[in-house]
Amino acid sequence: MVRDAQPPSQERRRGASLGLPSDGAGSLAPFSTRVGAFLVDAVLCAVVAGLFTAPSLPGNWSLLSFAVVTVVFLVVAGQTPGMRLLGLRLAHPSPGARLAPWRAVVRTGLLMLLVPALVVDADGRGLHDRLTDTAVVRDR
Repeated sequence: MVRDAQPPSQERRRGASLGLPSDGAGSLAPFSTRVGAFLVDAVLCAVVAGLFTAPSLPGNWSLLSFAVVTVVFLVVAGQTPGMRLLGLRLAHPSPGARLAPWRAVVRTGLLMLLVPALVVDADGRGLHDRLTDTAVVRDR
């Protein structure tokens, strides 16, 4: 039996099922960059909550701050401060339109649980993105 010199590629391009480019602006954001944006947002929200709870630590108030900041920024601007800083944005089914508030609330609620964000599909989208039909993509 003669074998091919190179086996056929079984790799699927990330974002192909969503109609997204493989790299550059509009392509799916890498996991590490999304984690970085999440950490920036988490620290920012902890600082904001800390301003209201000083001299005590913010505790769970930072979760409330995270929820409000994330939902408001996703609906109004399509990206959180951390996403903007790292060059990411949220893509959704209606290009050019604002994200529906229910999508932002559901996505943020699941993201706050953290585990759904770690359950990823072949494209690298978390469960919170799949359930709300969104994807975090590169903005630049």
